[in-house]
Amino acid sequence: MIELTLGEIAAAVGGRLFSELDASDIFVTGSVETDSRLVGSGSLFFARPGEVTDGHLFAPQAKQAGAVAAVVDHALENLDLPQIVVTDVTEALGKLAKHVLASVRAETGIKVIGITGSNGKTTTKNMLRAILSSVGETVAPIESYNNEVGAPISVLKITRGTRFLVAELGAGGPGSIAYLTDITQPDVGVELKVGLAHVGEFGGIETTAKIKAELASGLASDALFVGNADDGYVRDMPTQARQVWFGTAPDADYRACDLALTIQGTSYEMHWPDGETHEVTLQILGEHHVMNALAASAVADQLGVPRSQILAALEGLALAERWRMQLLHRADGVSIINDAYNASPDSTKAALQTLAQLGKSGRRTIAVLGEMAELGQFSREQHDAIGRIVVRLNIDQLVVVGLGAKLIHMGAEQEGSWGGESKFFESIDEATAYVREMLEPGDIVLVKSSKSANLRFLGDELMEVTP
Repeated sequence: MIELTLGEIAAAVGGRLFSELDASDIFVTGSVETDSRLVGSGSLFFARPGEVTDGHLFAPQAKQAGAVAAVVDHALENLDLPQIVVTDVTEALGKLAKHVLASVRAETGIKVIGITGSNGKTTTKNMLRAILSSVGETVAPIESYNNEVGAPISVLKITRGTRFLVAELGAGGPGSIAYLTDITQPDVGVELKVGLAHVGEFGGIETTAKIKAELASGLASDALFVGNADDGYVRDMPTQARQVWFGTAPDADYRACDLALTIQGTSYEMHWPDGETHEVTLQILGEHHVMNALAASAVADQLGVPRSQILAALEGLALAERWRMQLLHRADGVSIINDAYNASPDSTKAALQTLAQLGKSGRRTIAVLGEMAELGQFSREQHDAIGRIVVRLNIDQLVVVGLGAKLIHMGAEQEGSWGGESKFFESIDEATAYVREMLEPGDIVLVKSSKSANLRFLGDELMEVTP
């Protein structure tokens, strides 16, 4: 974070500085953290109450680790550490992020790109980081830091030398994306897709569309809206910003055609708004990632990045992120696609379609699937539907892991065109042992589930060849 005094920070967050001595001129020179284990010298610690524990309990550890002050919702006695007392610690974090970004923007003209969508945010963010870093200092969140805590923490990592900030705006319910849009005030807003992720929490895809649209409607008139031309929900989003579109639709400004997939990667023909075309080959597997590449290309092109640098960065990106369509090859010829960091019905279907396409080369295909979380009342029908899709795509073998995913197995069995190709295991250890035993050279294995199902570690274990 840029250096600020505790007095400046207290004013920015509407807090009261509590200290035995005058601490208003003390500088925060380090990072801003909500986890005391990440605190270093010069850090500012936000003692945020959480679902499991309370950050206030860890203020002494933050002080010991080098924090110069803590932001708290009540003064902590017997703690020799300056404290900024606020009504709500999480809201104060957002206020500080908004203040810091506004200050840097006024001085440097930093460009902010806000990304939302039911799927693809992290991959698109990583693609943009790779592209924009070739032009200037770029800050983008680690993993999926995209909620009311993670997004402000990412914002607070900017410096006066930062040229681009790429922010993921995750949906946590009505008003959540509007809140993050207000903090970041994006110069470019990207709408990737409206899908079934979080549909159980939000109550339906129409509600999800309204929440995702909060980015589009929150953009200023001099901002840019980059939207998915293939998604009807995105097309209908109202915005006063200038609009450009990406996709495979004929009227998309940034368009892909002639998509092709092999185990070496994903290729397509890129059409730019002025009619220029390029052949592009991504190392990242999956035709669905072409949409993410198009979105990143559109943003970078609109920001003036040379197209040669855009394409070089995209083609040089070996991995979207660990456990996201991560392709690994064993010495015995078995290929593992570990895509078990996150899962929704849309992303699972896309991953299965990728597996089915790769199987057309003659290699045996095996899908190891776990639970898709946060589907609520839609969980039964969506898990059942995935099982049926596996059969219809002619995947050779299905292994379903965990009680939460059992309906995938049952759906496949009910499809009626299989005879024992689907196996169900309650435990990861049992499933791992079974898959290890059945693997043959040349097999392609897809491991897909939500993070909570922990199948990503199963994918890692399958890389170890038993003697």
